[in-house]
Amino acid sequence: MAIHRGNLGDLLAPGFREIFFQKFGERPPQYSELFNIESSKRKYEDDSYVSGFGLIPKKSEGVEMSSDDVIQGFDKRYTHDTFGVQYRVTEEMMEDDLYGVIKKLPASLGRSMALTIETDAANVFNNGFSTSYLGGDGSALFVSDHPLLDGTTQKNILSTAADLSQTSLEQALIDIAATTDDRGLLVHLVPKKLIVAPAGEFNAKRLLMSTQEPDNANNAVNPMKGVLQLVVNHYLTDPDAWFILCDQHELNWFWRVKPDHKQGNDFGTGDARFKVRARWSRGWSLPWGVFGTPGA
Repeated sequence: MAIHRGNLGDLLAPGFREIFFQKFGERPPQYSELFNIESSKRKYEDDSYVSGFGLIPKKSEGVEMSSDDVIQGFDKRYTHDTFGVQYRVTEEMMEDDLYGVIKKLPASLGRSMALTIETDAANVFNNGFSTSYLGGDGSALFVSDHPLLDGTTQKNILSTAADLSQTSLEQALIDIAATTDDRGLLVHLVPKKLIVAPAGEFNAKRLLMSTQEPDNANNAVNPMKGVLQLVVNHYLTDPDAWFILCDQHELNWFWRVKPDHKQGNDFGTGDARFKVRARWSRGWSLPWGVFGTPGA
């Protein structure tokens, strides 16, 4: 159905001081702070990995060396989804709009696409504790028992869910430092970003920016000062959840087709047609390098 004069009568009537239409500013993109951004030229992208070797055993003189093998890991397929919408405006509506609102609609379409991207990106974290959204290893993103190829497990979640505090943040950093690979060897992960919802911003700033320990009068040095970059993501849905992203991680975003805006005219009616379309996939190939808790 086309946008026509019958359903937007205010745009045709003189006398309004202003017709408000998305008057306020927009935030800069945030999804790129969370993912490795890649491009794709295929219907889907596949990731896989193999383990490294374990610790090297001692060799006795005159005795043949022990042997070791690498192990095939889990596979992850990123299948690109298509997102798109269109609208149509009658020629008469375009001609008779007194306030220029119709001319702003393409920008509104772009805004809707941008917010769709941000929402879809944040949902990797929003759904990261749900068993309805599983990765290649058959687990949710944040669990206490990700299976390793040597038969053991590894966690990237607090053993006891907790709101953000100095104690819980320190424990998360300790747990990250203890991360091992599929052969039991320590993985060198450097925590870089603390990701919170807007409701957690001020508490996070006190934890990361105070010179002394926050919330007590001991005047001890704050060991968290300057350790992590604060990222406030406005599309996280749980105000208590918080996350840590390391320097190396496998949260991936593949662009198959970046947002493409097109316009055309229908010769018979004179109507103008507008559309926006994009294709992408996102997710995680390995859980290491990202840590989270849903809060208490």
